[in-house]
This record gives sequence, structure tokens and C-alpha cells, in this order.
Amino acid sequence: MTAQRETHSARVVVPRPERVRRIGPSGFGWLDAHLRKQGWLELLTTEDLAVYSFLCLVANPQGVSWYRRDRIGQALGIGDDALRHTLKRLYALDLVAYRPFGRHASDGFHQVLSLSPEGPPEAVAWLEGESIP
Repeated sequence: MTAQRETHSARVVVPRPERVRRIGPSGFGWLDAHLRKQGWLELLTTEDLAVYSFLCLVANPQGVSWYRRDRIGQALGIGDDALRHTLKRLYALDLVAYRPFGRHASDGFHQVLSLSPEGPPEAVAWLEGESIP
């Protein structure tokens, strides 16, 4: 690969062409560029972004992760209450889905969902201070 490439009439210089990212056998993690393009970033807190990014990085090709909450919190340095709050925000924004491991399980599968073609919801009342559903 050459260090320079023409794209949309702009000259793009790849500073380290030998280090261009590729999805390999060790992982499938990636973030959809529409998070920025559709305005999702403006809705998300730093903790939302940390948890969402973590779930993207540890997900399988279907977007599913089975990391327990305590392991997610430990990896990110987020307490359980804050993590629960963050996950509820991600569920309400329809960015992540959840299904418990079993009937009475306190942990379960998290799925990073494809982004809605319409972008983020126009109004999510609890993001502006109301109680979390």
C-alpha cells in the first residue's frame, strides 16, 4: 500500500501505511461512523461512550457480548450503580439490547444494535433529568 491515496479530490496521506487497521481473526470490534454523522455523540455521556465502545470491542460478529456487569465495570473503572444507569441509557436509546442468561439471572447477553437509519430519537425525556425507565 502506498502512503498517499487520492480520495474525493482530497489528497490523503497515511502516516504509517504498514499499520493500517484490518479486521482480523483476533477480534471483530468496530464503531459505526454514523455515531458521529447522525448526531449520536451529542446525546452520549463519557460513560455511555466508554461502555458502548467496550461492548463493540468485545462483541462477536453478531454484536453480542456476554461479559458480566462486574467485569465491564472493573475494566472501565465504573461502579455498579453508574454502570446500571449507563446501560439503561443505552437500552433506551436503542443502541444496545439485553437478554438475561436465564430466568433469574442478574447478568446476560448484550447486543450492540445496528444504528437506526433515522438517527437518534428526537426526544428522550429522561435524558433531560427525568427518572430512568
